[in-house]
Amino acid sequence: MMFERRATPEIHHALGRAPAVVLLGVRQIGKSTLARQIAAQAPGALFLDLENADDRARLTQPSLFFRENRGRLVVLDEVQRAPEIFSALRPEIDAHRVPGRFLLLGSASPQLLRQSAESLAGRVAMIDLQPLLASEVKPDFAGIQRLWMRGGFPESLTSRNDEHSFLWRRNFIRTFLERDIPQFGINIPAPVLERFWRMLAHVHGQLQAVTQLAQSMGLSSPTIARYIDLLVAARVMRRLEPLHNNSGKRLVKSPRLYIADSGLLHALLQIRTINDLIGHPVTGASWEGFVLEQVIGALPEGADLSFYRTAAGAELDIVVRTATQTIGIEVKFSSAPKVTKGFWQACEDVGVTRAVIVAPVAHRFPFAENVDVIPITELSI
Repeated sequence: MMFERRATPEIHHALGRAPAVVLLGVRQIGKSTLARQIAAQAPGALFLDLENADDRARLTQPSLFFRENRGRLVVLDEVQRAPEIFSALRPEIDAHRVPGRFLLLGSASPQLLRQSAESLAGRVAMIDLQPLLASEVKPDFAGIQRLWMRGGFPESLTSRNDEHSFLWRRNFIRTFLERDIPQFGINIPAPVLERFWRMLAHVHGQLQAVTQLAQSMGLSSPTIARYIDLLVAARVMRRLEPLHNNSGKRLVKSPRLYIADSGLLHALLQIRTINDLIGHPVTGASWEGFVLEQVIGALPEGADLSFYRTAAGAELDIVVRTATQTIGIEVKFSSAPKVTKGFWQACEDVGVTRAVIVAPVAHRFPFAENVDVIPITELSI
């Protein structure tokens, strides 16, 4: 099944202005499929998978290879497998600086980010590929439940039944911990990191509490902070920062942590079906994280994303600030949502220009003046 990815026009635009584009995302998120679609539209494009020995052999002399293939789009998949490539890319780009020469695909390892930033500064555009979004899947009402339950990895979403999807995600988690993390140059025993990741699943959507997590794991706070940074850099965790303003109110200063893909969250918690999910203690937080990913996918360039919470109880789940507006987003897992006075106070504190309540409803309806309840399919920024 083919999906129309929101990143496609962004990649085309980036290739039209930058010599190299780096497409980042976790393994199996659909980077290779998307890149092959783009390469098919570029006459003479070359696609090399650097996990393939034959393809890697073609890059034994990368400088010579790149020079001989000027004028063609060169796609390098799993580029973190050949870090020496970066030292050859910079002089080649400088020698023949035209847009659209290289499309580099990589699992979002800290090393790859560092190599891209240091070696190709000013020469590269970086684009994140998220799990599949509702706007890409274009689901009906039942399809939203499936996307939420299974998450946005294409193979998980399109599995023939929930059990196959669950087993695929469990296998992904094991492979990620046992293979991908060590390839990033990080030596943390897989069972330790899996236990920690499961613990984070249980506090999904809550404030980051390093001290409490350290006590639960029997590890130091700096070690726990490093583990969180690792999972965020690897794009499997999402950290949402609090909004800071000059209101003089006592604001929460800790970020919130989310498992980036709802399907991975459910697999970590051993939730296999939608019936298992509904009524589970994580239901509301899971729905909130799912909505957050849809919001991130809809953000225009330059928008700021945060949440707002004061010690007195004023709170907005998501605040989006663009050049022209401030949008307050409240997330409720209810077809007849209600809000507290803390929501209205937060809207006043933040100065929202409009607010929406995202709920599992089939159609939009008005909630109050300048506040609508909307289904996730109508989310727009």
